[in-house]
Amino acid sequence: MTDDKHYSHIYLDTAASTPVADEVITEMLPYLKEQYGNPSSIHKFGRETTRAIHLARKRVAEMIGAPSPHEITFTSGGTEANNLALKGTAMHAKSKMTEKNTIITSSIEHDAVLEPCKDLEDRGFVIMHLPVTGEGLVRPSELKNVISDNVALVSIMYANNEVGTIQPIKELVEIAHQAGALFHTDAVQAAGKLPLNVKNLGVDMMSLSSHKINGPKGVGALYIRSNLKILPIIHGGGQEWYLRSGTENVPGIVGFGKACELANKRMKHYQEHVAGLRNYLVERVLKEIPWSRLNGLSTERIANNAHFTFFGVNGEDLIIKLDENGIAASTGSACSVKKQKQSHVLKAMGFSYEEITGSLRLSLGMHNTKDEVDRAINVLSNVIKELRELSPFDSKYVDRKELKQ
Repeated sequence: MTDDKHYSHIYLDTAASTPVADEVITEMLPYLKEQYGNPSSIHKFGRETTRAIHLARKRVAEMIGAPSPHEITFTSGGTEANNLALKGTAMHAKSKMTEKNTIITSSIEHDAVLEPCKDLEDRGFVIMHLPVTGEGLVRPSELKNVISDNVALVSIMYANNEVGTIQPIKELVEIAHQAGALFHTDAVQAAGKLPLNVKNLGVDMMSLSSHKINGPKGVGALYIRSNLKILPIIHGGGQEWYLRSGTENVPGIVGFGKACELANKRMKHYQEHVAGLRNYLVERVLKEIPWSRLNGLSTERIANNAHFTFFGVNGEDLIIKLDENGIAASTGSACSVKKQKQSHVLKAMGFSYEEITGSLRLSLGMHNTKDEVDRAINVLSNVIKELRELSPFDSKYVDRKELKQ
């Protein structure tokens, strides 16, 4: 086991949050100390912070290929961006007295999409959930089969937060637009890991979050295509194009903008370094730890994600034991106020109770090294062996089909 006296902790949970880059902190500091003006003020202090927000907006737009910085609306994070996209679109459609009362999403979306959809359903909107394959893929044919003139919005995440599967967004967008529906994608997990270009994809809205790309927590953005009308869900002084009232989180926005600039510059290096470590991790785990399986697609997945099922092991026990030995990991989403519940993502993928409870997500970042991966695998192997010895696990009851990727 890892000895904390000799080894530092190893962080393998970047899908939950990432360390703030030094360059980001440096850029934020003046707006926490000297440049503290309110952007709504017309004096020098206000003008300085307004200029900083404009620069950040430009950097976010450049990261996702948005034609204009004015298409970026800053929010408190990915959750608020998703709420604004979903509720803003639905309420605008309702205000126009149209018959577009339906929203289509997938069964593996983040709660930041599923919960707003539940709220809209309570208000009389029709919500449809597309099924997924055993690898967590949304088939375009499933969307084509159910879409109609009544659909106001289709919302499908770019990459899944648990198993990392990348969705065929461009193809899904084309189907939605052919039916006259708008398309929104939650790109929180994809940003910084995949080249994003809203113009090429054709999406009408895209949600982003700062703390997933080495920026500060508490800030995000929603890309809204020019001339697209949605209603605000927060009302007040009219900041952010009257779509998100409230004094702007200037230090957070500045940090987010810098994080986007860095993500753009390092994209190729990120993919090579992180995907290389991830592939090495997966290869060793599947080779050295019996009765283990990689979940999700082996190719169309974001670079940092490795999601496993370890048969005969409880995932929560595994996380606790890993943490005791200096390894930070998770079973899935970390955005549910620490409540433990069965993964709706894995359930939608057709996993059995045993497959779900034995799951583990390891997500890497630029800060990780090969030495850390080696140490983490050694600890993981020992912990799994220990837990299996304490449980009534018998490998002969594991179907060979269950081990296939």
